[in-house]
Amino acid sequence: MASDPSSDRIDQRFALRVLGRAALFFLILNLLFAMADPLPAIGRVTLYNHVLPGRLRLPYGDDPQKSYSVSIPFLAPLMASHLLSAGPKPDDEFRVLVLGDSSIWGFLLDSSQTVTAQLNAQGYQTKTGSPLRFYNLGYPTLSLLKDLMILGEAERHEPDLIVWFVTLESFLYSRQLDSPVVQQNPEIAREWIARYRLPIDPADPRFVEPAWAQRTIIGRRKALADLFRLQLYGVMWAAAAIDHDLNQAYEPAQMDLAAEVSFHDYAPGQLAEGDLAFELLAAAIASAPDVPMIFVNDPILISRGRNSDLRYNFYYPRWAYDEYRVLFAELAANKGWAFLDMWDLLRPEAFTNTAIHYDAPSARQVALRLGPSILREVDRAAALDRPAGSP
Repeated sequence: MASDPSSDRIDQRFALRVLGRAALFFLILNLLFAMADPLPAIGRVTLYNHVLPGRLRLPYGDDPQKSYSVSIPFLAPLMASHLLSAGPKPDDEFRVLVLGDSSIWGFLLDSSQTVTAQLNAQGYQTKTGSPLRFYNLGYPTLSLLKDLMILGEAERHEPDLIVWFVTLESFLYSRQLDSPVVQQNPEIAREWIARYRLPIDPADPRFVEPAWAQRTIIGRRKALADLFRLQLYGVMWAAAAIDHDLNQAYEPAQMDLAAEVSFHDYAPGQLAEGDLAFELLAAAIASAPDVPMIFVNDPILISRGRNSDLRYNFYYPRWAYDEYRVLFAELAANKGWAFLDMWDLLRPEAFTNTAIHYDAPSARQVALRLGPSILREVDRAAALDRPAGSP
């Protein structure tokens, strides 16, 4: 039986109308998405701390299929996935936030081997018996502004003490915008810059300013896919307890060094207090004036190899690092900051792939060295009648 040509034409017109309406709907949806730019709000929608347990450290993964994690540069999903966001703070908990770079995050360490995990393993308590609980908010990349922005997101969770690990490389103003976390969150970074008049250019071209087309669903498709993958990998992470590939091959930290004594654009004797971002530490204190804070100068590799009389390691010529330590110690004394200098705590063999990454026994050594300083600050807080759990 022959088909009716008029019926075929009707079916084609109907199909074209459906496709046209679908295309129009998708266009309108993209327009609304671009106007609202809801990515931060979407990032707060998470399975973590609800269906899945919260992560012990912020998600970061250079090989997602082996680490069951994805590097997300947006602050909202980073924090939403973390155990810190699990819910209201327990009444008896003395909450300690630990900030820093990849050495504190725990590169080449399991999440149970990091400095933060080692601090939790000590079972510290206040004199009234409240447990000290430490939260790992370290994140790879060397930038104090990145740490400050993470702290700003975490302050809503009522910390009782903040421990901030730093190193000279993270103090350089030229490095503050190198972190994707800073670049991809320009509004948050600029708020800090404006509020505390930080000497950082708010119009720096490294800030990522997506054009209109890049704010649409199509333009944001990779970011949206990463958010979905973070939830998906969470299922495998919860089952396997793996969030970092510990079997990856790496080159050992460099021991034989170049006969070079310049430090970025500085020659010996040129480094001054104003060249380093101490203002960002002051901004952190100003943002949480009632919360004690300890600044820790992270251990570094002290080489015994070739040209070690000129340089401590790949990062630091001796003169620059020595001047930095003097400047930091003097400023901390003048400001009354709690400051612990651990720079030479570890043997050279403790370091793994860089001059700031160390092995698990060394992470425990750092935690044990830090413990007395933490307990002193806890006692000081108690002396000021700040009960555990007060903001």
